[in-house]
Amino acid sequence: MTFLPTDEQRAFARSLDAMLTAADTPAAVRAWAGGNPGPGRALWGRLAEAGVCALTVPEEYEGLGLLPVELAHAFVELGRHAVPGPVVETVATAVLLGELARLGEPGPAKRFLPGLASGERTATLTIAGAETVRHAVPYALDADRADTVLVVRGEELWRAPGHGPVRISADPARRLARPAPGGELLAEGPAVTVAAGQARRWAMLATAAQSLGVGLALLDRTVAYARQRSQFGTPIGAFQAVKHRLADTLLALEFARPLLFGAAVTMTPGDLAAAKVATGEAGYTAARTALQIHGAVGYTEELDLSLWLRKARPLRNAWGDPATCRATVIGTYSRPGS
Repeated sequence: MTFLPTDEQRAFARSLDAMLTAADTPAAVRAWAGGNPGPGRALWGRLAEAGVCALTVPEEYEGLGLLPVELAHAFVELGRHAVPGPVVETVATAVLLGELARLGEPGPAKRFLPGLASGERTATLTIAGAETVRHAVPYALDADRADTVLVVRGEELWRAPGHGPVRISADPARRLARPAPGGELLAEGPAVTVAAGQARRWAMLATAAQSLGVGLALLDRTVAYARQRSQFGTPIGAFQAVKHRLADTLLALEFARPLLFGAAVTMTPGDLAAAKVATGEAGYTAARTALQIHGAVGYTEELDLSLWLRKARPLRNAWGDPATCRATVIGTYSRPGS
């Protein structure tokens, strides 16, 4: 058995890389953070044309089916290029609605999935426990920019009528707001809980892939900077301390990569949690390395590096923080026979 990517998967990743390189994503990120979603939505349209939006939509709803390995490849590139918007949440929404349809609740899928598959619509999603009161549901990412805001409360799926005040996270391009209470009840019953669990798994996979992509981008830019910046007449990349730090960062990213794609193959909770914590920590390590080697200039608004630096920590905690993921891994693989 081989776990190497296929020629088609490599070509898909290369095509996304080429497209996003030509699209000037740093400008789209800055526009998104500054209140202009137009360039980001245009970028999302190009991704839809490339098939990214259809990777978690069943074929009967105009998608490509559930393709987790292809999704992981795609979201590595999205992270590498810092694509803004509720891209993970749109994926999770598609999985949620598709699973509901499989469990006998096809109404929301018929209504929303074709638009998500084509890229004509975006969605954001937040999942709360049954005990959560309506006014204290978790924040939703980019609720002010998404066409559809969905909330899972226990065994109920609601379409929110709006959102509360927008708050800026550590990453200005990640805009947070609590969905407004009430709205339209789309589905209820145990099927909602099952579908929400599936949505969480796919959101973990997509976020882990984004973290890996962010880490790879940070490392590439830091290596290039270490070759250019000189001290005492020598590029700082020639110093042993800098070499060791960059090598440790590369090792962390490369050890995380097989965990990510292994989780995409199995889609089991333990493997997904392991991938999430490994990629999140590796991406955060890459951010710390980048900031240390660049110095204070790395965090300035003028330098594109800051767009990736600010993503690493929020992605590390999104859809499963390190402590929760480690607990899942321990609980899964410490049992006899695991």
